[in-house]
Amino acid sequence: MKEQNYANHKRFVPGFHMLSFVLLIALLILSIMNFRYQFIMNDWIYRGTIPLLVAAISILSFIYIRQFPVTVQDRAIRAEEGLRHYILTGKPIDPRLSMGQVIALRFAPDEELLALAQRAIAENMKPDDIKKSIKNWKADNHRA
Repeated sequence: MKEQNYANHKRFVPGFHMLSFVLLIALLILSIMNFRYQFIMNDWIYRGTIPLLVAAISILSFIYIRQFPVTVQDRAIRAEEGLRHYILTGKPIDPRLSMGQVIALRFAPDEELLALAQRAIAENMKPDDIKKSIKNWKADNHRA
């Protein structure tokens, strides 16, 4: 497996992120065209509406199928990083850290975590800036 770093840490699955998206857009466009045609033919209630509803439901599913597990994983990351902080310091993680900041800190090794967390609070760093500040990247190969 290729070593993970800032430049390549985001997960990109072409079949999901591109192919599925393009097919869903095609489905939406074709279902709108079908609806328009069926409306003109005065048969839109079933033959026009059902494909349009299928397209709308498919697009919503595409969005939420990704959003729900990532939200749960973010909560797990917050718990893991809270435990890691507690093991290193004997104190809970600072509640002033936002969820995004904590998620970005997961890439910092133990040696950099505490100083970077304090800097993130003091400078109100954005998650992307936190990731860029990490010197020795700690890979997270289990992100959904």
